Amino acid sequence: MLKNDEINHEALIANVQQSLPSEKTIDSMTQMLKTFGDKTRAKILYALFESELRVLDIASILNMSQSSVSHQLRALKEAKLVKNRKVGKEVIYALADDHVINIFRLVLEHVNEKNSN
Repeated sequence: MLKNDEINHEALIANVQQSLPSEKTIDSMTQMLKTFGDKTRAKILYALFESELRVLDIASILNMSQSSVSHQLRALKEAKLVKNRKVGKEVIYALADDHVINIFRLVLEHVNEKNSN
């Protein structure tokens, strides 16, 4: 019989093992985090966190070429982190959804909290 302060490690291990996501889900998670992990993409995501923008706007903000920004946006779109819509001849980019906004907000808060200590 277990004492009140003892932990049943075997049951704990079994519960955690059962709750682990599938390999496919883990692969998707790590790929998304790799995409977030690029400095240029992080800057683009931050710009889009602030506002919906055109490629030209992002290029101007980050002092990059339009082709470089387009290349990075393509990778972000493939990772389902950004979306775009057409307004006339213009293509406007934004963060894909509230999940991406919340992830970005949490990472930013965490980093700012750690940097202020």
